[in-house]
Amino acid sequence: MTSSPQVLEFARKIRARERVVGYWSVLDAPVATERIARLGYDYVALDAQHGLLGYSGVLAGLMAIDASQRAVGMVRVDGNDATSIGRALDAGAIGVIVPLIDTAADAAAAVAAANYPPLGRRSYGPMRSALRVGPIPAEANGSTLVFAMIETPEGLANVKEICAVPGLDGIYVGPSDLSLAVGGGFPGDPAIQAEFDEALALVADAAASAGIAAGIHTAAGPIAAQRLRQGYSFVTIASDLTHLELAAKAHLDAATAQD
Repeated sequence: MTSSPQVLEFARKIRARERVVGYWSVLDAPVATERIARLGYDYVALDAQHGLLGYSGVLAGLMAIDASQRAVGMVRVDGNDATSIGRALDAGAIGVIVPLIDTAADAAAAVAAANYPPLGRRSYGPMRSALRVGPIPAEANGSTLVFAMIETPEGLANVKEICAVPGLDGIYVGPSDLSLAVGGGFPGDPAIQAEFDEALALVADAAASAGIAAGIHTAAGPIAAQRLRQGYSFVTIASDLTHLELAAKAHLDAATAQD
């Protein structure tokens, strides 16, 4: 069994730095995740770092995304750890977003954890992923995507070296932490807007120079469109929890507008 055409096409688009738009999920709600995955997003990313889902939730979420037959599933793992990365990929994730990458050595460790020998150190046990990715190690290596998060002062300072790591498919900006990294008192602090914008440009330029994808999390569709215009090739929008709250509040406001 080889990697599915959908998986191969998604990997090709990422590596060609074509426009890709995804959605972010933090809830352990596979039925909702399946519905979101049917809307036309290229991918849905499950947040195993800050999200409210454990490994069983990641597994169920990836199955729900696959059932949509539209999007592919990615996972932000809970750390730069070979076990966490391997389990997410074994469960069927097409790619992993690895947080808190400070150095090129950190990025190289993430790449090694995501790839089978001779390219890496991933232990063989593909479980669900063998249905769509591989299971021949060389084919899995060719289809699996690895993204390093740029969100710390060290990561920003070393972004060019990180982007140059062989086998890294892209970098991914966590804007909340990046705001803090450039001196913000809180995410989105307007006092450091100029520094934040400069950091965003630096990251996008470093990725472009290295020929890898630049991705970023965004709070809303208009911001995602702005980041695509600024040189980011893939963007993730909001989260299911945020949108649930916003929709519920809007309906409450409409229902009580005449009170």
